[in-house]
Amino acid sequence: MSMTTRAAICREPGRPWEITDVELDEPKANEVRVRFHAAGLCHSDDHIQKGDAFMRFPVVGGHEGAGVVDAVGEGVTRVAVGDHVVCSFIPACGSCRYCSTGRQNLCDAGKNASTGMFADGTFRFHLDGEDLGGLCVLGTFAERAVISEFSCIKIADDIPFDVAALVSCGVPTGWGSAVHAAGVRAGDTVVIYGAGGVGSNAVQGARFAGAKNVVVVDPVEFKRDMAEVFGATHTFADAASAHEFVVETTWGELADHAIITVGVLHDAVIDSALQVVGKSGQVTITAVGNGSIDAPAGMFIGYQRRVQGAIFGGCNPLHDVPRLLGLYRSGDLKLDELITRRYRLDEVNQGYQDMVDGKNVRGVVVHEQ
Repeated sequence: MSMTTRAAICREPGRPWEITDVELDEPKANEVRVRFHAAGLCHSDDHIQKGDAFMRFPVVGGHEGAGVVDAVGEGVTRVAVGDHVVCSFIPACGSCRYCSTGRQNLCDAGKNASTGMFADGTFRFHLDGEDLGGLCVLGTFAERAVISEFSCIKIADDIPFDVAALVSCGVPTGWGSAVHAAGVRAGDTVVIYGAGGVGSNAVQGARFAGAKNVVVVDPVEFKRDMAEVFGATHTFADAASAHEFVVETTWGELADHAIITVGVLHDAVIDSALQVVGKSGQVTITAVGNGSIDAPAGMFIGYQRRVQGAIFGGCNPLHDVPRLLGLYRSGDLKLDELITRRYRLDEVNQGYQDMVDGKNVRGVVVHEQ
């Protein structure tokens, strides 16, 4: 038995999001159906829609989401009907080599993210006889979706859904880029390139970890102003000005960390990051794009610099998502301030245009219930 649900889909790269009714199958074994209340407008979905990253089309968008479980398949143990849940954009099976060694962000169950296909080779969304994948095997731009229980994290009932949705991806990705992947420590000088939804949380993570200087580079004045709300100590519109400040404030020793969270990764920002870190400094790359590292080996050898890639900020979602929500509860993590504007599902294209135009730190789709 199946049902229909309203969803934002993309039929092919370059075409805008389209609102339509799609067919949704019942959950199979170890799967759950979630009625979504909110979905985050993450930049990754925009990359997919524009064709900047590989994805099987057509696709139901959205990989940040929070809602209520309203049906479960056979054998589900992680959540139950009525539970409030957050999606983890990378599932955590708990038993593969990576999960069992504390690297849930690399879980083997995430291998189908770019196809939206379940492990058995089938799909749960359909339209006019055609299979549709859900982005990251989720599809939170649908009012309802069937997902793996491995992609569910139970949360307390009093956490607002719009806030909770952000902890699916953007918040832990940014926070973890500073705290886990970079390993920022008390007294460090950190330069963060890009202060959008992910970069703002890298700022929060670096500051909470005890960094003395949290330097933000972003050409958009609104985002620089918001970065100060999240804990930035200094902000600059361009990399050259930030570099000059770092040289001055560290007496030439340069920064301990550079974290790249720009909207689209490119060569120039990688070069700026490599130049701004000093001896044993680390460049952490979280941004997605076509940027490449073009630097002589001496840049790394002489100063013992490191470059570290990061996905999901090196977080363990089953542990870090509840922990981050705990920090929100205690007032140590700003989440409400991240949401610049809320949109209806049929305003999703406008939401992404606002993001590209630099008007939002983070937009959120609020599903009508």
